[in-house]
This record gives sequence, C-alpha cells and structure tokens, in this order.
Amino acid sequence: MAGSFDFSLADSQGTEVVPIAPEQFPFEEYLAYTENLESRCSDFIQKKRNSLVYRRFRVPAVFADASADMQASLELQLGGLAASMRFASDIPNFLEPWYGIGTVASAFGCTYAWHPGQAPATTAPFSSFKAALASDPVAIENTPVGKHTIEMLEYFLEKTRGMVPVSLCDVQSPLNASGYLVDTNNYYLGLYDDPESFKELLERIVDLSIPFYRKLQDMTGTAQVYPGHGFASSRVFTGFGMSDDNITMLSPDLYRELVLPSVNRLGTAMGGTVFHSCGNWVDKLPVVREMAGLLCVDGAFSAETDPDPNSPEPFIANLSGSGVILNARLVGSPDSIGDRLSVLTDSSVRTILVTYGRTPEEQQALYERASRQ
Repeated sequence: MAGSFDFSLADSQGTEVVPIAPEQFPFEEYLAYTENLESRCSDFIQKKRNSLVYRRFRVPAVFADASADMQASLELQLGGLAASMRFASDIPNFLEPWYGIGTVASAFGCTYAWHPGQAPATTAPFSSFKAALASDPVAIENTPVGKHTIEMLEYFLEKTRGMVPVSLCDVQSPLNASGYLVDTNNYYLGLYDDPESFKELLERIVDLSIPFYRKLQDMTGTAQVYPGHGFASSRVFTGFGMSDDNITMLSPDLYRELVLPSVNRLGTAMGGTVFHSCGNWVDKLPVVREMAGLLCVDGAFSAETDPDPNSPEPFIANLSGSGVILNARLVGSPDSIGDRLSVLTDSSVRTILVTYGRTPEEQQALYERASRQ
C-alpha cells in the first residue's frame, strides 16, 4: 500500500484557512450550495445513488485550544466552509461547536487542563468502577463543560441565523466516556475483576447522556446534520454518531457481554446507531454488526489516514446486502489510494468515500476517480 502516516502533522486531515467573520460570510451563496449538494444526499438515501464523495474541511486549531474561544472557532470554521466550495464534493461541510471529548465525564467531576496548541485534556478522577459509582454526578448541562457547549451552540446559531448546517459535539460512546473516569492502570483489570460495576457505570453514563444530547438536538432544530462530528453528515441523513475507539482494546466476546447493551440503549434512544473507531477494527466487525438499529460504520482505509488502517475486503464481505452504509476515510493522492477506491466502491455496499485532496485540482482528480468506479 502506497503512502504512510505522517506523525509530524497535528491533523492528517486538517486544512489551514483564513478566518471569516460572520458579517463577511456569504450566507446566501453557501445556502444555495448546500441545497444543491443535499439533493445528491437525498438521492443517496433513496438509493438512487450507490456512493457519495465527501471532502471534509477540518481546521486543526478548532479541534485544539481554539475550541475554548467561540468567536475564533466560528470564524475559523466559516473560513473553512467558504474554502470548501472550491473542492469537489457531494456532501456540504458544516459547523461544529466542539468542546473536547470529556463532556460526559464532566458530570462525574472531570475538569479540563488546557495546554498551548492542544485539545483539552482530562485526568481520571477515580481508582475503580465502584469509586465512580459512589460519586454523585450532576446533569451534564450544569457542568462548566456542558454550559460552555450550550453557550457555544447558542452563539453559533445566533451569528449564523440558523442558516448553516451544524453538528453536535464529539459524542463519545459509553465505553469511551468511561475511559476518562477510571485510572488506566485499574480500568482494564476492572473489566475482569468487577464486570458488574463496569456495566452499571456504563448504564449510568447512558442515563446522563440522553437528556443532554436531546437538549442539544432541540436547540439545533432544522439546522442539525446527522450523524454528526467526524462522519460525513447532512440535514437529510439520520443516525446518532458515536466514537467507540476503545473497542480495539476488548475482545469481541468481552465487548458483546459488557458494552453492547449500553451502546444499543443509547443508539436506539437517539435515533439509530452510527459507529466510529480509529485504528484497525476488522476483527470487531461481527459484534459491531449486532448493534441495534445500526445505520452506518466508519473506518480508516489508507495509511495516510491512520497508522494502522483497515483492509477494505472484510468490510465489503461483512456489510454486503446489509443496508449499512460504510463511511470510508481515505487520505491520499489518486495514485496512492486508487486500488482501495476500487474495492470500496463495490456495488454491493453503499459507501461514502471521504477523500482528502490538498488542492482543488487534486480533489477533482479524486472525485472523478471515485465517481468512475
């Protein structure tokens, strides 16, 4: 496989842009642009198209320390949206009032540490699952992180008059959220030593998550895109995207026994599960397919996207005929990812090909290559 992961980059899918203040943003032009592309998304949902191409505009600073500054974050993201219109894509980009991945953990007292140029970091406050269960969590919306997330969403909606598509924050699965609560040295031993407390903790996380994310959905209204965050998302798509990266640390059987019930409950309550994990999770495909109401799965399929990318053939074999959409991330040039594009556009699986052309010309070549398959 051509290409390799560049560890010197802060974000392999990041694009530096010129910030644009809301007063200077071309709202009418972008609205017309999104409506045109959303017609393609509708055709895809109605199965009139078997694949779509998406060029995500991810501004690195927005997912680092700029996330603490709502004005800077919005202006950077508006700059990204304006630039995105020059890159061939079937799915429009969207705004994201992002504020770290410790949102749910904040209900248990987790606080953020801010380091220059970095995303907010957390320190696990508990030594065991039992200790976490003995705490008295508060509603997420009443925590500093939850309040800021709500204020940031309100600010984005006010400044854009609700005209621009917008996503929820980076939603973490119950499994991922639990990883921010218990010290890593004890966390994985606890899965074997105290599995019942672990399962109870996941259920408590679900109880805290549902009202918060429903509140954000109610606030966002018709501007909201689904499934959200790192997924190719649209106002005409459905599903609730969750990052579940810690699945790579568990055996399929252990995941099925301890984690699957909580994932099923959260995904069902929020309108259908959409699954993401970084890294290589091919061996978890069978248990992921067991998720209730599974609509879409996301994975990395090129070495420039992830240092341990997935092989596409098992995904095609496992998802064929299921109706589950495959969101396939492919950073790389037409030459370096061409063979994988060919496999991933197999007619038996509906795919969203998340390509990353560094220039409009390279993206056009990728778009044409993907569309010809």
